[in-house]
Amino acid sequence: QVQLVESGGGLVQVGGSLRLSCAASGRTFTGYYMGWFRQAPGKEQEREFVAAIRWSGDSRYATDSVKGRFTISRDNAKNTVYLQMNNLKLEDTAVYYCARSRSGLRYSSRNDYDYWGQGTQVTVSS
Repeated sequence: QVQLVESGGGLVQVGGSLRLSCAASGRTFTGYYMGWFRQAPGKEQEREFVAAIRWSGDSRYATDSVKGRFTISRDNAKNTVYLQMNNLKLEDTAVYYCARSRSGLRYSSRNDYDYWGQGTQVTVSS
């Protein structure tokens, strides 16, 4: 079984920064993607892809709306994935979820992931 626990969310002003963490435990993560998704208020049916990183190697991806502002990284020794979020905007307000992919092939869709954390709230205020 895989356990994912997110932390680091909170309230921040526009232009501020937060770093989210995802502590992973359980089965192996080698060869899989770790992804960050978000679910905005009023959009409970839509879980938007934010960024992904392979557990090994240098492959990492991000959706266009966060490129240049968000950075995904990992610390294999700590079994932790991070999402550094800079220059936050009002539209970044959402619950952010960490997830592990079903395989090492696909990473950008909600259906590509089978293990999820409980989520952490990020609220950006003006």
